[in-house]
Amino acid sequence: MWHELLIGLALMLVIEGVIPFLSPALMRLALSTMAQMDDRALRLSGLLSMVIGVILLYLLR
Repeated sequence: MWHELLIGLALMLVIEGVIPFLSPALMRLALSTMAQMDDRALRLSGLLSMVIGVILLYLLR
């Protein structure tokens, strides 16, 4: 189980590093846009991201 968890963490880090590597300006724009969002919108986007992740994990298992 720990092996799969570490593989998932490694893949997450690789995927999250792609956008800043390919387009730092786009990453800055995305971060500045997020900084201007209110707490409710950020929480909703985080919740949506988690739900989509859980659904994908369920479908892949």
